[in-house]
Amino acid sequence: MHARSPWNADRAASIIDAHRHLRGNLLPILHALQEEFGCIDEEAVPLLAGELNLSRAEVHGVVSFYHEFRRTRPGRHTIKVCRAEACQSMDSDGLVEHARRRLKVDLGETTADGTFTLESVFCLGNCALAPAVMVDETLHGRVDPRRFDAIVSAEAGR
Repeated sequence: MHARSPWNADRAASIIDAHRHLRGNLLPILHALQEEFGCIDEEAVPLLAGELNLSRAEVHGVVSFYHEFRRTRPGRHTIKVCRAEACQSMDSDGLVEHARRRLKVDLGETTADGTFTLESVFCLGNCALAPAVMVDETLHGRVDPRRFDAIVSAEAGR
């Protein structure tokens, strides 16, 4: 997992400059900022607006429209539980409830120790092995509550 930097306006400005030449540059810049800092910091909105000659409302609208952009820093590990039809048919809703109890968080929240962020997604492309869970960039199939606990225990130590 990428070690994320704390917010730094100078670093953000250099990321903006590196992507300024791209057509439709706001989305690639937002992705690059999130990759670097873990989220789209509040200070990024006026910075982007000024640098790209956009209104703050335009930048905020894009950030809030796309669910992939975070407004707060995630935990060290992000757990995504698929809730698409194939996974639902294999009780992904029950798996989400188990995950919420196990981690003591709701969807979109991060554990108190900052280790895990729990998210719901719609299709990880692993329908044949439902229910599917992705931890960081690792895809897991046929995840039941017992297997979920084993995955979380293994990741907590990393």
